[in-house]
Amino acid sequence: MPPVLPAPGPALAAPGAPPRGIPRSVWAVPPVAVLALLFLYPLALVVQQSLTPDDGGGAFDAYARVFGSQAFRDALGTTVWLAVGATLGCLLLGFTLALIIAFVPFPGARAVARFIDVFLSFPSFLITLALLFLYGTVGMANGLVTGFTGAAEGPFRFLTTPWGVLLAEITYFTPFVIRPLLAAFSQLDTAQLEAAASLGARPARIVRRVILPEALPALAAGGSLVLVMCLNEFGIVLFTGAKGVTTLPMLIYGKAILESDYPAACVVAVVNIVISVGLFGLYRMVGKRAGA
Repeated sequence: MPPVLPAPGPALAAPGAPPRGIPRSVWAVPPVAVLALLFLYPLALVVQQSLTPDDGGGAFDAYARVFGSQAFRDALGTTVWLAVGATLGCLLLGFTLALIIAFVPFPGARAVARFIDVFLSFPSFLITLALLFLYGTVGMANGLVTGFTGAAEGPFRFLTTPWGVLLAEITYFTPFVIRPLLAAFSQLDTAQLEAAASLGARPARIVRRVILPEALPALAAGGSLVLVMCLNEFGIVLFTGAKGVTTLPMLIYGKAILESDYPAACVVAVVNIVISVGLFGLYRMVGKRAGA
């Protein structure tokens, strides 16, 4: 007599698949609703406020007023040149330091590489505060000079200028370039370097002809990320005390908090969002090509 087999039960759904009988679109509603409530709704309020002047004028009156102001044009120009300058500085310094860490053997190289990962979690104002202790008006550098020469004031006054902001941004954002470069260098075939060296190529030529082409995607990904973050940096400019340096985030702060001009602040915020989203899209595209 053949054995009696149990009746087949309902087929189990694949791992991660929604239960049968419920459309997939229904399961997408909760996360989309949370995303819309927490992120899209506040952005929509900013856009709405930018189109709703307090004086009851036209929808784009605030845009015309802000775009026509010299303060906005100056802030936009300052933001762009600081972001571009900091990005170029980070690329140059980051590439040099990554080369040393990856290809120049020295004690503690692994510890330095690990510290870079920790450094990425530091807040930007912490680095600026450290620079203030070093190069501020009453910082260590000025204190050493005045103590040695007897002068009333030290010579280091650049920290409250655009160059001080640039130095702080390069110091803080360079590890964001080093990290993808170290990942790219770890995948580099060392046989290529040995072959180039055996053929008599000097280190500079090896870097230019072998290492740099392999590092270009990582450089592009790190540089575009730094560019996005520099455009939105607020803490560094604020903590350096550079009163003559007004970027778009600082202009938003001034319009909203100091002047209570919320439509103008929202207009500047919309411009900042559009630029940031566009550059972030560029970063994602470059990051996919780089395998990041």
